[in-house]
Amino acid sequence: MSKERILVVEDQPDISSLLKIYFTAQGYEVYTALRGQQALEICSKTPPNLALLDVNLPDMEGYDVGRALRASPRTRHIPIIFLTARGERRDRLIGLGEVQAQYYIVKPFDIEEVHTIVRNQLEEARRRNQLHPVTNLPTAELLNEQLRQLLTASSWALINVHINGFETFTSVYGSVVGEDVLRFVALMLNEVVSELGGNEEFIGQQSVGQSFLITTIPERSRAICERIITRFDEEIGLHYNYRHRKQGYIEFVDDTGETRQAPLMSLSIGVLTQDDGPFADIRELSEISEEVRQRALIQAREQGKRSFAVYGRSAG
Repeated sequence: MSKERILVVEDQPDISSLLKIYFTAQGYEVYTALRGQQALEICSKTPPNLALLDVNLPDMEGYDVGRALRASPRTRHIPIIFLTARGERRDRLIGLGEVQAQYYIVKPFDIEEVHTIVRNQLEEARRRNQLHPVTNLPTAELLNEQLRQLLTASSWALINVHINGFETFTSVYGSVVGEDVLRFVALMLNEVVSELGGNEEFIGQQSVGQSFLITTIPERSRAICERIITRFDEEIGLHYNYRHRKQGYIEFVDDTGETRQAPLMSLSIGVLTQDDGPFADIRELSEISEEVRQRALIQAREQGKRSFAVYGRSAG
């Protein structure tokens, strides 16, 4: 399981350092930001599991950071805890009401009490099975909620990304290295979407593990897919040893005891838009998305290509 990530947004270096040292010692991965815009940039690339926000920041109020997190499909599920010197009733109402923070704690605070609240919020998220244990991407109900929103949206694209050859890879290299591949793909998807997308994008991971879903707008879908394919094909070789990377395949023993060869991992991507509908429910949407993704795998093999994308229900 990956370390859970906490984002500390605090412009006072002594408090920021205290929180980072303490929560790092408790086993968390801690990011810090002195300014609100820096915090939002961190969240766009590597969304945390929880955010500790001060209200008084040099460039914007912490409330605005919280509102931005709630407005984005990629970060709206993140628990927010305010740690601030502003303790007036009006401030609490903004933080708990408008921003929908989970807690509002007034400085000076007891750091062990803060840790208890943080731990409980993270445990609650795990209990609801909201995040994938390896990549920390939204899964289960959070993913289904995003798909349900597509059914009534007017303009959208759903990108289904699957890692081909992942199971064979993990059988040869082991599950720990396989988890490194999942983390690499999750980070790469976040970086591509942050570079080419906006606030509309959502990235989730299906329970099966090696399948990811991205929602975006149709105008961005092709560029996002092309960049994903380019980066994956260029970088995935780093997860193999030199011999396998050089020869372009790995050897494995199948169920009959025979030694076989398998190509390096690749991606098959299926893309649907609202024009491919209507869809009766998320089950139909998911099934057709998977059918399109399967066609991408077939066409890649027929054309002798590695990673490949098919755009649309009636494509090729």
